[in-house]
Amino acid sequence: MSARLSRRLALAIGRLIGRILPRPQSSWSRAMLHEIGAVEDDWEALDFATGCLCAAVVQAVTFHAARLSILSRSGGFHSGAGGVTIMDALKNRLNNPRSLGLACAIGAAGLGLAYLTAAGAPLRYIVVNAASLLLGLVAFSGIGKSGWRAGRASGSLLLVLSVALLATALFGASVEGASRWIRVGPLGVQASLLVLPFMIVVFAQRRDWAATVAMVLAAAALALQPDRAMAGVLAAGLGAVAILARDRRLLTALLAAAAAFGATLLRPDRLPAAAYVDQILYSAFEVHALAGVAVVTGAFLLIVPAVAGRFSDPDNSGAYAAFGTVWLGIVVAAALGNYPTPLVGFGGSAVLGYLLSLAALPAAARSAARVRGRPAPDEQPAHDDGARMSLGAAYSS
Repeated sequence: MSARLSRRLALAIGRLIGRILPRPQSSWSRAMLHEIGAVEDDWEALDFATGCLCAAVVQAVTFHAARLSILSRSGGFHSGAGGVTIMDALKNRLNNPRSLGLACAIGAAGLGLAYLTAAGAPLRYIVVNAASLLLGLVAFSGIGKSGWRAGRASGSLLLVLSVALLATALFGASVEGASRWIRVGPLGVQASLLVLPFMIVVFAQRRDWAATVAMVLAAAALALQPDRAMAGVLAAGLGAVAILARDRRLLTALLAAAAAFGATLLRPDRLPAAAYVDQILYSAFEVHALAGVAVVTGAFLLIVPAVAGRFSDPDNSGAYAAFGTVWLGIVVAAALGNYPTPLVGFGGSAVLGYLLSLAALPAAARSAARVRGRPAPDEQPAHDDGARMSLGAAYSS
């Protein structure tokens, strides 16, 4: 990576910090951005920016936890003049699993960056994960603004992605007999981690014959690679959907996934553990107890959107079941074998893959306030000074 690109990435991280930190701490984010710009060496600026990002994630979580504690103790959940409570505002956020998942993604990636820094990982590893997070946020935002939803074109899109997986198995970079990677310059992109979670979440929402053929092709690709972890994840994700909804196309895809997983069990998996990538759910505790806690906490955050969606949007429970099972399965595979630990370990493919699958979840569910017949907090008129003052008082206490 060139020094100029490192400087740009450092400044981009600085701007991201401004979005992560709460509004009362905006002066701190501006100070961080100024300090990043003042560092003369481009690589040192990137290193400093990465450290600031980790600190910002921790600070934001601490701030909001403290605000909630103050609100609960002081009775700050009462209505303002507009009849909208602070609790309604919180419910409105929690009723949007994609927004909640975005916070979880940033939190998990931030905890992962903290672990990599504490473990003494090469700066390149930290840069790749941070850059992947930024790219994933851009992709997430782009998908959201485009208004894309799982519809008629989904099957064709899944077919294209399944062909990419098959091409990876046939022509991709091979290590110890496994062909799971596409070379992008000096980096190896694991195609299955990048696109398979997205494919499963989309298939859970709309199943036509094109999408079904795509899932069968994806299963065949995983068997050929071979990729035991992702083949198991495919079978588990489709199995979770099958518990909630049964149809011929889903059963066809599930049988293909089960056959692919069985095929991977018959082939040896000789890949050794890679430092800062595999087995870090255990090795992080050897660095420091707090590093281990950070890694485990980050892994747990990945399934929070699925749990929230299951309760806030039961009409789309299949999509949330698929999402949660997929990422839980990837974490379990990382705990049982030499497979990448998503977001908290080195690997940009999982970071991008998580945000892409998050963007594939259904649109936000209606908030509790809206169901009761009044506008959700985000939909309050700009002139509703009473509600705004109630919110402001709660956050300035």
